[in-house]
Amino acid sequence: MSKHPVSDQHRFHHSVEEISRRLDDGPAQSYLRDFIYGAIDGTVTTFAVVAGVAGAQLGIGVVIILGLANLLADGFSMAVSNYLGTRAERQQRDQARKREYEHLRIYPEGEREEIRQIFARKGFEGDELETAVSVITSDVERWVDTMLVEEHGLSLVHPDPRKAATTTFVAFFLVGAVPLLPYLASWLFGLDIAQPFFWSGLGAGAAFFLVGCMKGRYVEQAWYSSGFETLLVGGGAAGLAYAVGLLLRDLIVV
Repeated sequence: MSKHPVSDQHRFHHSVEEISRRLDDGPAQSYLRDFIYGAIDGTVTTFAVVAGVAGAQLGIGVVIILGLANLLADGFSMAVSNYLGTRAERQQRDQARKREYEHLRIYPEGEREEIRQIFARKGFEGDELETAVSVITSDVERWVDTMLVEEHGLSLVHPDPRKAATTTFVAFFLVGAVPLLPYLASWLFGLDIAQPFFWSGLGAGAAFFLVGCMKGRYVEQAWYSSGFETLLVGGGAAGLAYAVGLLLRDLIVV
């Protein structure tokens, strides 16, 4: 008897019908990576601003102005960078596809030999190898797709650059705003919040940890390990910014 009994859910996901449906739908696009990295960067940079200003012992107004400027400017910059990077990956794939079509037109036998050697390295040999080569090269689209994946190491599916950029900006702005909340509440509602920097740090720490937990799930790392790892990275950035703020304060006094 198997030590790992197959559940009904596993049977369903590996049924002929379900496998066919998943292959027809193609791989699902996930923007979790864009959200996680946008959120981490937003929280780190915004709290670094807060820590630096607090270290220099400047006013709440300065914290809010610099914090919001960071959220908008850095968030937009990161979103644009993500957009251009994701778009560049698509353009790279499209250019490689054009080159492969051109190679097939000019020297089909050489391209067929590439397919033969690719599948030979996968363990195909003899009649099986020649059958695989014949099947792959009988359809130009399949032939080119195989070359893109096997020779160039490119994915046939890429995220939408606009969705990736939007996800990054939203995560950067929303999660990155957490360290500013005590200061914004004090300014907007006239609340007398004692030690706003303490509450800002507490909120930032919670944001670091929770985002790290999400990252851990994405990269299949233990949630608590990833959470504390992100917390340490964010805390290190904040500590460095605070130290710089103290130095700047001394320079201002002089």
